[in-house]
Amino acid sequence: MVRPSSQERFSRPAVWLHWTIFLLVALAYLAIEIRGPKGSDSRAFWSATHFWAGFGVLMLSIVRVAWRSYQTPPPPEPDLPFLQFLSKAAHLLLYIFIIVQPILGILTINLGGHPVTLAGLGSFTVVGPDHDLRKIVKEVHETLGNVFYWVIGLHALAALWHHFIKRDNTLRRML
Repeated sequence: MVRPSSQERFSRPAVWLHWTIFLLVALAYLAIEIRGPKGSDSRAFWSATHFWAGFGVLMLSIVRVAWRSYQTPPPPEPDLPFLQFLSKAAHLLLYIFIIVQPILGILTINLGGHPVTLAGLGSFTVVGPDHDLRKIVKEVHETLGNVFYWVIGLHALAALWHHFIKRDNTLRRML
């Protein structure tokens, strides 16, 4: 397979944003999974790492959406209409996830009566405490996090399917 031309590839900033957001999402997932027991130094470190990664995802997602409105992506590889629909739907869900999920995390902390503290950057509060609403927002944040293990996995499998089975340039365009 021939490497896609520069007109067929995503721009360097788009590629950088994609993979950096991917790494931050992976770090956020890792941090929340291994954070340790309540009150431990491990929990404090990994919770802070989770907050920083989530905040980074949110900031870079805003930049990514702005970049995408400025620099249109290359046209998709030709495919069946149904598969093009699934691709667009999955990408829309991923964009919603990388913006909404960090916001839900910030709200969960604030609604619990605490500011979000980012080492080196300080603390901030967006909303005041509301312990009943916090339970709901926290549940949604955790449920979305669990659902998106699958969505992210399917996105990666689709890229690999395009690369190894269809042998088209879908994955190469983002490298």
